[in-house]
Amino acid sequence: MTTSRKMKDSGVEWIGEIPVHWKVKKLKHWVRFLNHRRIPISSQDRAELSKDFPYYGASGIIDYVDRYIFDEPLILIGEDGANLLSRSTSLAFIATGKYWVNNHAHILKPLSGNLTFWAGRLEEMSYVPFVTGSAQPKLTIENLSNIEFAAPAPDEQEKIAAFLDRKTAQIDVLIAKKQRLIELLGEKRQALISHAVTKGLDPHVPMKDSGVEWLGEIPAHWTVKRLKHISPRIGVGLVINPSTYTTDDGVPFLFGGDIQPGRILTEKARRMTDENSRKLPQSRLHAGDLVTVRVGYPGVTAVVPPELEGANCASVMVVRGASRFISQWLCYAMNSPLGSDQINVVKYGAAQEQFNIGHAIEFVFPVPPKEEQQRIADLLDEQVNRISGIASRVQEQIAKMQEYRQTLISAAVTGKIDVTTEAVC
Repeated sequence: MTTSRKMKDSGVEWIGEIPVHWKVKKLKHWVRFLNHRRIPISSQDRAELSKDFPYYGASGIIDYVDRYIFDEPLILIGEDGANLLSRSTSLAFIATGKYWVNNHAHILKPLSGNLTFWAGRLEEMSYVPFVTGSAQPKLTIENLSNIEFAAPAPDEQEKIAAFLDRKTAQIDVLIAKKQRLIELLGEKRQALISHAVTKGLDPHVPMKDSGVEWLGEIPAHWTVKRLKHISPRIGVGLVINPSTYTTDDGVPFLFGGDIQPGRILTEKARRMTDENSRKLPQSRLHAGDLVTVRVGYPGVTAVVPPELEGANCASVMVVRGASRFISQWLCYAMNSPLGSDQINVVKYGAAQEQFNIGHAIEFVFPVPPKEEQQRIADLLDEQVNRISGIASRVQEQIAKMQEYRQTLISAAVTGKIDVTTEAVC
């Protein structure tokens, strides 16, 4: 593989230089559009069809017949949606097996050449200049078919595709190993927390039967308490018309989406005036309080830090009384399998899972003395931060691999590198 090859001006500003033997044509001269075989279909019929075949696209109403089912690999590219502008998801990919496509994806079949080459070429392309509309971005077939693309002869396309298949497969294997490492680190983190909040830190401490069948043995000097006895001050955030209190500035007004395990995100949090927050003392937050998601990802818990003193919240469970317990210890217990398993028993709802405060106050926890709660919290902070640091570094490695993968594809399908000599490199 080499980057030194003879280049020429493509004559198209956004394409730039291309290998001298590559040709520039409008996409409609490189591929055939099969959009006439798309199915705009009702959601009811879509559900029935999807039992047998995967689908790509969105809604509409029409009867379908067998000829609309595809059974050959083809390239699909999104016709509308915000991802045309943000590239938050892949725009072009190869569909395989038996499937059907509705009216929100273009269907392309190369007239000659390689499917992998053209999928890569279409995926690395920026379509922003060719998209119409901003509220509802759309890439029409007219605009797409008239975009100019540079490509080599079919035999070189095959070599590029073979090169990319090999190289991306190697990268994907490495990425999969890194992702598995992150999973293992997550499992180790949960196991560490679970053991600390149920068995303590001393492996030689005398144990006793907790009296709770699913909990098993706990350290002999610990007690078992329900959440309502750990903290008698458990309430719920504002639930009546919370949107009426939202303002452009003021103190953070937290909802469930702002809460993650062990931390609170305020960058995109709603706001409430400090005056209104003071008028709503039942949902006003204080440093050391625990906030637990009720709807969406029920059970996820974080401690209110000092900088959020005076903030307010809506539709979350609030556990107060930090003078009676160590907040960070209880937060770890709530986020551990000990807490999540109890949430799973009582949660309800299909579209939006949630739980009732009346159930949560009955949750059972093994409770060590307060000074031991602090030691557990301190050790877990240290160990969890170490594991999180490792996971963050691995995630950065994955991001770099993914970036390199896309850069490699882009360079190959635009002719910036010569892969025809890759076998002898």
